[in-house]
Amino acid sequence: MRFTYAEAMTEPAHYVPLAQAAEAAGFHSMSIADSIAYPEESDSTYPYTPDGSREFLDGKPFIETFVLSAALAAVTTTLRFTPFVIKLPIRPPVLVAKQASSLAALSGNRFALGVGVSPWPEDFEIMGVPFERRGRRMDECIEIVRGLCTGEYFEYHGEFYDIPRIKMTPAPTEPMPILVGGHSDAALCRAVRLCDGWMHAGGQPEELDRMLARLDELLPERDSSIPFEIHVASLDAYTPDGIKRLEDRGITDVIVGFRYHYTAGPDTEPLERKLTAIERYAESVIAKC
Repeated sequence: MRFTYAEAMTEPAHYVPLAQAAEAAGFHSMSIADSIAYPEESDSTYPYTPDGSREFLDGKPFIETFVLSAALAAVTTTLRFTPFVIKLPIRPPVLVAKQASSLAALSGNRFALGVGVSPWPEDFEIMGVPFERRGRRMDECIEIVRGLCTGEYFEYHGEFYDIPRIKMTPAPTEPMPILVGGHSDAALCRAVRLCDGWMHAGGQPEELDRMLARLDELLPERDSSIPFEIHVASLDAYTPDGIKRLEDRGITDVIVGFRYHYTAGPDTEPLERKLTAIERYAESVIAKC
C-alpha cells in the first residue's frame, strides 16, 4: 500500500514544512487541491458535501496547483505530487501538457496528473469554455495531454481541438500517470478507458462499495498488463487492519488527512498540531504496514 497525505486550504506557509514532514514520515505522495476562483453569486452545488453547500470555499486560500507542486518538489527528494484534481476541460490542454511534462521532468518523475470535470458552470464561464459536452471535451483533453507528454511528435484532430504535429521537450523519462477523479459512472468509465487510475473523494462506505464493484465490472475490458491505480479516502486507512482490508479489495493508494476540510472560515489548526498528526500516523499505521 502507498500513502498519500492530503492537506488543502490551509495557511500557504505551512505547505513546505508539511511536505517535508510527510516525506520524512514515509508518505509516498501528497495531494494538491485545485481551484481557479470563487463566484460571489452562484446556485451551483458541491457534490461532496451532504447538503451540496460550497460556501466553505469562500475566502479559502488556493495556491495555483502547478505552482504549489513545483515549489514543494523543489524542497523534497522522494515525495510525489498529485493534483486532486485539476479541472481539466476548462484549461487549454496543450498548456496543461507543457506544465505537467515540465514539472514531471524537473522533479525526476515525481508528478502524476489527477484530472476531473468541474461540476460548476461558473468555472467554464470564467475560462471562456462552453459547459455543454464537457465530458467529450475532457476525453479529448486527456488524449492530448497524454500524447504530448511522451516527448514525441504528436498531432490531434478532434471535435474540439485541432493540433498540428508538434513536440514538447523536456519530457518525463517515465510515463506520467493520469488519474481521473469523480464518483459518476462516466468518471469510472473514463478512468478505465483512458487513464492509469481512479481517485475517490470520500463519502459513505456503501458508496465506495458501489464504485469498487463497478470498477470490477469495467476493468476486465482493459489490458491486464497495464497497471491501474485505485486511490481511496476511507476510514479504513487509519488502522493497520483497515489497510489490510483495503489491500484485499485491490486498493493501491490511500489518501489520508487529519482534519475536516469542509468547514467555513480559515484553517486555525496550528502547524505543530499538523506535524504531530503526520508523525503519529507514521508510527501507528505506516510503520506497521
